[in-house]
Order: sequence, then C-alpha cells, then structure tokens
Amino acid sequence: MAKPALFTPIKLGKLDLKNRIVIAPMCQYSAIDGCMNDWHLVHLGHLAISGAALLTIEATAVVPEGRITYADVGLYDDRTEAAMRRTLEAIRHCSDIPVAIQLSHAGRKASTEVPWKKAGQFAPGSTLGWQTEGPSDVAYAEGHFAPTALDRDGLLRVRDAFVAAARRADRIGIDAIQLHVGHGYLLHQFISPLSNRRTDQYGGSVENRIRYPLEVFCAIRDAFPANKTVTVRISATDWVEGGWDLEQTITFAQAIEKLGCDAIHITSGGLHPDQKIPVGPNYQVPLARAVKQAVQKMPVIAVGLITEFEQAEAIIGTGDADLIAIARAILYDPRWPWHAAAELGARIHAPSPYHRSQPRRFKDLFESQ
Repeated sequence: MAKPALFTPIKLGKLDLKNRIVIAPMCQYSAIDGCMNDWHLVHLGHLAISGAALLTIEATAVVPEGRITYADVGLYDDRTEAAMRRTLEAIRHCSDIPVAIQLSHAGRKASTEVPWKKAGQFAPGSTLGWQTEGPSDVAYAEGHFAPTALDRDGLLRVRDAFVAAARRADRIGIDAIQLHVGHGYLLHQFISPLSNRRTDQYGGSVENRIRYPLEVFCAIRDAFPANKTVTVRISATDWVEGGWDLEQTITFAQAIEKLGCDAIHITSGGLHPDQKIPVGPNYQVPLARAVKQAVQKMPVIAVGLITEFEQAEAIIGTGDADLIAIARAILYDPRWPWHAAAELGARIHAPSPYHRSQPRRFKDLFESQ
C-alpha cells in the first residue's frame, strides 16, 4: 500500500518534519508573571511524545503589556527566558520533536481575565490590568477600553521587542518561530480596516495596512538564524462585512512569500465581536486551499475542527493544504497521531518504553526514536 499522505515527510525551510501533523499553539493561561512552570512542563511534555511532527508553544508575549491575560506566557526578560529554557530542556531529554514558538502581541485584546472566569477586560491601572496599545484608539467591543494608538516610537519599540524575543528563542534552542497575525491580536489589528483607522503609511490601502506586519516579519527573519524556520499564522477573514478578507489575505501571502516566509498557517476570525463564523468540520479548509493555489512554493497549513483521521488524510491527499494543525483534538486525545497512523496503515515514532502498549492488531505501528 502507498504511504498515507498524512505521514509523508516535508520540509519547512530547512526544518525536516517526519509527517504532516502540527500541534497548534494553545494558550494555557497558567503562567506566573510571564513565566512557564510545572503545568507547562507536563502539558508540553506529553504532547512532545505524541508522534506529531512539530510542537508549537502557545502565543508568547514579546512585552508584558502584549499578554492577553496576566496569566500568559512571555519571552521578554531573563526570568521568562530561564523558565522557558527549563521547560524546553526537560522536553529535549524525552523527545526529539522540533519545537516552534508563536510570538505575539495582543494589542487592544490584552489586559483581560483568564477565559474561564468570563470577566472581560480589566481597566487600565487596575491590579490585574494595564493600558493596551493598538494601531488606532478603537476598542475591541462595548465594555472594553480604547487602546493607545502606537506612534512611530511605539512601532519601533514593539518591532524591537519581537526581535529580542526571537533572539531569546534562538538562545534556548527553539527550532522555529511562528509570527501571529491572526485572531484579532495586534498584527491582525493592523491589517484589518475595522481596527486600523490610521492615515499614515500604515493605514488606508491594503498595501499600507500590511506594511507593519511585513516589517516585523523581516526584522525577525534577519535576527533569527538563516538555517532556522520562520512562519506566519494569519486570520484569512474577519467574517465581518467590510473587514479583512480572503482576497487581501492572498495579497499578504504572496508578499510574505517573496520575503522568505517558510510556511503560512491559515486560521480566521477573532477581530470583531460581530463575526459570523460558519463553524463546522473543515470550515477553514477552503481558505487554505485558496491561499495554496495563489502562492508559488510556500507550504500552507490548514486548521479548524480537523478531528478525524480520514478527514486529515483527505486534506493532504487532495492538495487542499500541505500540513494540518490540530489543537483541541489533541488536548482530548494526546495520542491522536498514533491513532491516525494505526487507522491509516502508517508507522510512527514512539518512545521505546511505550512500545509494549501497541495493540496486537497494530504490531508494526511503532518505530523507535
């Protein structure tokens, strides 16, 4: 039998991946003062032995005020770097999985309570809150506080913070960076006309609105070693009339491919409370397909309610995307890649101490690390 498409190798830049399964970044809202702790060690540790090809660390703030909540992970000083180094070194003792990190700034959606407490955004100056920043002084929603519009010095400061975080990521051995330009956070706020009301070179036309994220990407690309991978995650549509849409996403994708982006991860939404998202299996795959058809060679990653093994295989096998990313599905089933390999007739890497766990009917499932 031919090897399932989901389990064929691929390169992202110079990074060799064993299969097409990516673990998407998933915020845990469990950090203390930006620092990872034992929860992150357990959470990332068991995902690191899942058999996926790439593990992505959750949205990581490049400055304290760029955190979504007070409990978000950061990589902006020596303490946060040391905490992440400890976590990564422990993972490396148990797994050779490549590890990426999503670098982010929450912009106007920062300074909020952890989501399960459902308390919304904190006021500037409150115990757990701070003044947010954005491209324009437009609040996210009713009951939220207006951000401070970034001036030229602010733009340079934030760009340099992304660069500093990229250098810290390299120092601790991170294999790849994913720049977050989605889900309504700062760089997404720049590209959408619903949140960007600027009248300077960073506002107005689509070419102006994508300028700042492209500048940040180039700065990261220059700072991160050339033999390491840099990718982008973008919301392909706001799902709001008059907002960011697929046509503009294609313009962005083609521009960032020319700048040397190693892959683009297609998600959607998150910018505006009026979004109308047609949630269902594969609901974002058509967006990934359209981008894949518009770029030259840059790999495209699809995500969004990809939960079934045959579903994932079909996405890769039909060429709708080059890789699939899973998030909630692998939280629920941390051995999802093992089960996919068993179902599709592939072999997969697993730690030697776990080899005796494979069911008899799948006796050739595991390969040694």
